[in-house]
Amino acid sequence: MNLKLRYLRGNILQGLSVVLTAMVVIPLVIIIVFVVVNGIGAMSVDFFTQELGSPARAMQGKPTGLVAAVVGTFIIDLIGLAIALPFGIATGILMSEFPDHPFAPIARILVSTLNGMPAVLMGLMAYALVVKNTGGFSAISGAVALSFIMVPIIARTTESVLRITPWVLREVGLSLGLPRWRVTLSLVFPAARAGIITGILLAFARAAGEAAPLLLTSFGNNYLSFKLTEPMDSLPQRLYSLAISPYKQWHTLGWGGAIILLLFVMITFFIGRAVVGSLEKRAQTLNQIKQEEKTNE
Repeated sequence: MNLKLRYLRGNILQGLSVVLTAMVVIPLVIIIVFVVVNGIGAMSVDFFTQELGSPARAMQGKPTGLVAAVVGTFIIDLIGLAIALPFGIATGILMSEFPDHPFAPIARILVSTLNGMPAVLMGLMAYALVVKNTGGFSAISGAVALSFIMVPIIARTTESVLRITPWVLREVGLSLGLPRWRVTLSLVFPAARAGIITGILLAFARAAGEAAPLLLTSFGNNYLSFKLTEPMDSLPQRLYSLAISPYKQWHTLGWGGAIILLLFVMITFFIGRAVVGSLEKRAQTLNQIKQEEKTNE
């Protein structure tokens, strides 16, 4: 009787897990299908090669595309990641490896505050710091706004991963007379790099879908531009602009842009998983080689 009750409880919990998983997966699949069905008609050579241009271009039926938004998204996001990486990783190392430092509690409070702030406030902060001081909207200000979003995620992930790294690595380095910073960078950090890379890609994917900060910073541009000191287009900001426009052709382009943004985020996650898997396999291979060498000795 007791065994039957255990099986019954196990089956109930398993069924509940399936139902809850379906409640999450099914809406996600519906959203993806809905976006693809509405946006697949915009997928063409012109979509990736033509500029959006003026509204008259759409009204006259001339070829239009979102090449400026696609290129601008890569430029702004990559610059934002380059800005956020050193600050996020350094902050995570400080909070994990040097918790007694006077600035560590302050950094933890600041990271928690940034992590809980709405994205539009990040845009306002970048607007006050960059846009007003430089005299205009620009790709750089948009990258700074996105870096504000990435920094707390990277810092928290780095701190969490470093904390679960075996303490014996630190003891080995310190016993050899290495300074603490050298132990952290040479032993602890490489051991945790797979988790840190995952956190970096999560932060990158999160920032890639934010539109509100870019409305206040990079502003958008209907034409392709590579000048970092001028307004630059991006997919999240452009999707918002196309959604509220009165032109049906622009609405179709917006759905097509949503497909590209969705693919962009998915590819980022797949690359992250591939990189992490490769690092884990490499670590397992090195451990096997070391074990074989010990056995041969």
